[in-house]
Amino acid sequence: MGNVDRPAASIGRQPLTTRAALSHIALELFIERGFEQTTVDDVARTAGIGRRTLFRYFPSKNDLPWGDFDAELGRMRAFLAATEETVSLVDALTRAVVEFNRFPPEEIPFHHERMNLLLNVPALVAHSTLRYSEWRRVVSDFAALRLGTAPDAIEPNAIGWVCLGASLAAYEQWLKDDNSDLIELLESSFLLLRRVFSAPQSAPVLGDTEHD
Repeated sequence: MGNVDRPAASIGRQPLTTRAALSHIALELFIERGFEQTTVDDVARTAGIGRRTLFRYFPSKNDLPWGDFDAELGRMRAFLAATEETVSLVDALTRAVVEFNRFPPEEIPFHHERMNLLLNVPALVAHSTLRYSEWRRVVSDFAALRLGTAPDAIEPNAIGWVCLGASLAAYEQWLKDDNSDLIELLESSFLLLRRVFSAPQSAPVLGDTEHD
């Protein structure tokens, strides 16, 4: 999830030592050879750097597909902080998530392959829970600020989970259909949330119904 490595890299031409470029090289190798069949040494060799240098940027092979995810989260947090208070909570989160997942056209096919790996390779799926937790924290911190509650309260944390679920639902649909548009799917998914959040409470709460 997110604009994790916008710049493309030329493989094997010169040493590359940016997180984005190294992640891009690793993903190309994962797609070509398979994640399990690609080693950290393969990535370092292709990038023209040493194994130790690679580990200065990424603590493990599982981190390579995520690129500069921390920087992207920082940009998402800044985007939310700059959102005017007149914008509703759900609209602010929708805009932030859409911007977080907006890519230049030439990067979209590559990001499609990245997310296919992250959502389907068992080792990456397990590791992704750590990244998702960081992403949810950005959402829940903003929600807590808007709601006037503590960041660890149930309401902002529930909103973080809901937004993550809506985003992953859009991604799963995007991976199923090569002709689909990720931004449109994200907007549709969050439109559903907007309808739910703004719907009047018409059904009785469980336990509040009257009995004859």
